[in-house]
Amino acid sequence: MILRGLFNASDLLKSSGALWRIWTRKMSADSSSLTLRQQQDGIRRIILNDPRKRNALSLAMLESLRDHLSDDTPDLRVIIISARGPVFSSGHDLTELTSALGRQHHRRVFQTCSEVMTLIQDLPVPVIAMVNGVATAAGCQLVASCDVAVATEKSTFATPGVNIGLFCSTPGVAIGRSLPRKVAMEMLLTGRPLSAQDALLHGLVSKVVSEQRLEDETLAIAKRVCESSRPVVALGKAVFHRQMEEGRDAAYTRAGAAMLENLALRDGQEGIRAFLEKRKPVWSHTPPSSTD
Repeated sequence: MILRGLFNASDLLKSSGALWRIWTRKMSADSSSLTLRQQQDGIRRIILNDPRKRNALSLAMLESLRDHLSDDTPDLRVIIISARGPVFSSGHDLTELTSALGRQHHRRVFQTCSEVMTLIQDLPVPVIAMVNGVATAAGCQLVASCDVAVATEKSTFATPGVNIGLFCSTPGVAIGRSLPRKVAMEMLLTGRPLSAQDALLHGLVSKVVSEQRLEDETLAIAKRVCESSRPVVALGKAVFHRQMEEGRDAAYTRAGAAMLENLALRDGQEGIRAFLEKRKPVWSHTPPSSTD
């Protein structure tokens, strides 16, 4: 039964992958917005859409990204962030960081960027970075902030701010929590890029694939997430991020309490019953506040 289900899912993925590519091309034809957004079958696609400026995270780009991320809907299950052009994101728009614009504007840029990065981890649904190209500075921070990252073999990752006199301190928050400390520090101190394979080796990305397989591989992960209960995934994501910042004993205390909370969910009990009865679970997606 499990193998048959996998083959059915594979067939569905092949057909939906073709539809996804058609859908993406239609979205890419619209160049009027800094970000493009579409949602289908529980998957929200957000595309950074300023390739002329290397998808720099300008204040306007960050605000647009924040709006698309924070617009939660009951049918939302997973978000994919990708980009048009050969650069995923070059980081902050340096024209916004000159002294002419003033300290107040600079503060707003960094505050908005921090809001976007923390929002990604605080959302109840997983966020996947789909990277095909260069991700530097705050662009690398964006990748590191996502729950999952799939990259092509040609992708590279760097924090080169030190080379222009602006140390990548805020990108270092996310990167230092994704990479071993000494690897993160070497990136921050030298500005030298990591290859996709080195990024995979050190944990900055989850998977490296060919450019031709990027959409299908990312979509496969997204569709697998969509097969699970939203409140179960939301609880698991929240607890994982919180316990990672705690000591071992506190982490086990938090995780143990989460297991009890998970068992109290309607979908938690449905999943156990379905397993024991050897059937596919029927998720209610009922949030914790509405459980019996």
